[in-house]
Amino acid sequence: MNFAPLLKPRIVDNAKLSWIARLLPFVWIGFLGWLAFFHRLGATGLLDETEPLFAEAARQMTVTGDWITPYFNGVTRFDKPPLIYWLMAIAYQMFGTTAWAARLPSAIAATLLTGFCFYVLRKVAQQNANAAARPALLPYLGSAIVALNLEMLFFGRLGYSDMLLNVCFSGALLSFFMGYIQSLAPNKTRWYFGFYSLMALAVLAKGPVGVVLPGAIVLIFLACVRNLRSGLEEMKVVPGAVVFGLITLPWYGLVYLANGSAFINSFFGLHNVERFTRVVNQHSGAWYFHLVIVFVGFLPWSLMLPAAIAQVLGQKRWREPDGVDQQSDRTEQLGLFALIWFAVILTFFTIAVTKYITYSLPAIPAAALLVALWWQQQMTERRSSLWLIGSVYAALAVSAVLGSCAFYSPQWLMSDPAMPNLGRAVQAAGLPIVGAGIWFGNAIAGLVLVVRRQMKWFWNVNFVAIAAFIIFFITPAFELVDQQRQLPLRQIAETVRQIREPNDAIVMATNLFEKPSLVFYTQQPITFINRVRFIQPYLEELETQAQPSSVLMITTSESLRAANVTHYQLIQNAGIYQLVRVSIREAG
Repeated sequence: MNFAPLLKPRIVDNAKLSWIARLLPFVWIGFLGWLAFFHRLGATGLLDETEPLFAEAARQMTVTGDWITPYFNGVTRFDKPPLIYWLMAIAYQMFGTTAWAARLPSAIAATLLTGFCFYVLRKVAQQNANAAARPALLPYLGSAIVALNLEMLFFGRLGYSDMLLNVCFSGALLSFFMGYIQSLAPNKTRWYFGFYSLMALAVLAKGPVGVVLPGAIVLIFLACVRNLRSGLEEMKVVPGAVVFGLITLPWYGLVYLANGSAFINSFFGLHNVERFTRVVNQHSGAWYFHLVIVFVGFLPWSLMLPAAIAQVLGQKRWREPDGVDQQSDRTEQLGLFALIWFAVILTFFTIAVTKYITYSLPAIPAAALLVALWWQQQMTERRSSLWLIGSVYAALAVSAVLGSCAFYSPQWLMSDPAMPNLGRAVQAAGLPIVGAGIWFGNAIAGLVLVVRRQMKWFWNVNFVAIAAFIIFFITPAFELVDQQRQLPLRQIAETVRQIREPNDAIVMATNLFEKPSLVFYTQQPITFINRVRFIQPYLEELETQAQPSSVLMITTSESLRAANVTHYQLIQNAGIYQLVRVSIREAG
């Protein structure tokens, strides 16, 4: 047999390899976006109690044509600025008024943020001499950490304004850093104007926090590297402020002209100043609230965060008087920049009296950058550091805990009165076995790496575990929650739309939380009565009016008995809810 042809050296098509190298990042980001944010995005309906508020306010814009003043249930909604409503409304007009369309801006924002982090990490790896070992790994690892954690996963798949804030907020800071490390003045200017533009969009997404916190982070960073004056000169603050104002001021001016002091008092007073100084909407929490949220929300990577922070604090170069003022050194300051970013977010919202889970979301990209830089450094070490050993062992222990929680999840899932059968549904779907298998498998695989002294490759195990957990546990579990908690409300809403008479009032009256998804799915204003003792006074008040003659009431059998409502027509049972028609003259 002639082996000569097989032994001839192969000619490598450099053009083909170059094309593949250029395409691979887009394939990677697309895969992460699909896995974390787009996979079965519209398989569930809107999730009460917050998501429908955004979705319905956006729908109202398409109905009324008023794109300046947001409304929900016939009342102005000044909780948030309009950017999320605008994007949702555009999605409705393009794809229809669905939950998928309402969530599309969040999913796109999360994917864009993942891609931007990839881009920045690749530029840093290419320019930083200390990243010579495996420089190609850093952007792929970092972008995976950004996308594949519980907090990004949750808010990247829901129609909230928070992921939109996150991409604008984080994008502004990343644009600043990209401008900061450029050697050519025109490149600096473009990136710095990107910083001002994205910061302005953050203000249109969430409010003043979109400029206060990024501005504070940049100033503290420049002060720490002893580059404050020259840094501000580079940034062209005055032209940047003009760009910022041109983007933000038109809407704020128009909404003030349309609503006057009502907008100022609600938006700036209640939803900004008062949230910082006192408890709003009963959302209080201990001082360590956001530390717990980051620990849980950043799983499975949060176990490495202390080591990543320690690595940055242990670097003396950025603390030396003349050690960081050279342009070539600036790429090495990404770790410090990410640490300041992370610390400012947590400190600010720890001081704030009102506590929401969403407040810590802009800290997640910074945490991901820190952990990615730390992992990349571990890949260059010949021996495992004590931090690596401790982090891996802690991750193994937490994996075992997560496996146990998944296995016993049906027991603690039965305590929610809004979905009393969820535990049995989860058990029947086999999810406890699946979840336990994933995390116990993660622990076993990690132990194998420990035995083989290959702990620096544990990030691979984490990646596979969280990807499997998303596909095989979180996604089906969320759909079961939807079937138990939200589907009955959608079924009732559909019935209401079919049988409602022109003069019928629609009321939801229970001791449970309000369910604003009913407003979205009925496309009608709804009166919410969240204490059953107020049902009879409400009906008695209606008796004094000529209209309506009857009420379509979404309630529960327990609420009807507690309110002593005896004359009604049962129309539908759905889950724990009932749809009844109450005759006003016979309500008692």
